[in-house]
Amino acid sequence: MSDDLLSDDLLDVTPRQVAGGGLVYEGLDYAAVPGFRPLLLDLHLPPVAAAGAGPVPLVVWVHGGGFRYGDRRRPPETLAPGALWAALTGAGIAVATVDYRLSGEARFPAQLADVTAAVEFLRRNSAALGLDAGRVALWGESAGGTLAALAGFAEPDAFAALVLWYPITDLLARRPDRADSAEGRLLGGRPLDLPELAAQGSPVARVPAAGAPPVLLLHGTADAVVPSTHSERLHELLVAAGGRTELRLVPGADHIFEGYGQVPALLAESVAFLARELGR
Repeated sequence: MSDDLLSDDLLDVTPRQVAGGGLVYEGLDYAAVPGFRPLLLDLHLPPVAAAGAGPVPLVVWVHGGGFRYGDRRRPPETLAPGALWAALTGAGIAVATVDYRLSGEARFPAQLADVTAAVEFLRRNSAALGLDAGRVALWGESAGGTLAALAGFAEPDAFAALVLWYPITDLLARRPDRADSAEGRLLGGRPLDLPELAAQGSPVARVPAAGAPPVLLLHGTADAVVPSTHSERLHELLVAAGGRTELRLVPGADHIFEGYGQVPALLAESVAFLARELGR
């Protein structure tokens, strides 16, 4: 996304104070795409940032929804509302939750361009927002995990870590002959007819030869929407490339960890990983 599409205007948004002393900027306009709605993000700041005690590390959250649905304000239904944001800010980490163009609005790679634009906006405005532009991580779930991986692999030196929950890692692995699949709607046709574009959107085809950020992969063994082989294959490729990667297969869990009784523990594990990597 070119610089003329990126927004720097923070003057029309006043942060809201939340319980515990943190701040939330709601509806920051991070990009203006001609002929399209403004692209927005919310930024949750921990109390230490609100108190002006110095810049804090940042996690950018990318929602799922099969590239067709989803909203920056709604994490997976298996988490209590607000739990994800509270877990990160409680660890002294800011979290930005971003909207991006869905597949009914634009074709790939528009979605990846939007995530990249959101990160660029946050980096460029880091001083005003109390963020440490040198300590940024990405966290995505399902389709959002795909976009987080692609963004992280495209600029591996720019990110401290990636957390990927049950990501789609190969756009040719599920229903490649269906134009009406999630992948087909994203690409604008049957994935098998668009192999080059499908490869551009597949993290397994974009693993850096060296220097990938540390990656934590969490995937349910009973995932009927995105089989765990997606994460297993990506993990294997990262290991082969010399990357530092952890794979956690969640026993009996379906997509969004449904059927697993300890999702808060998975949240805590992911936040601990991010806190450790962002503190290096």
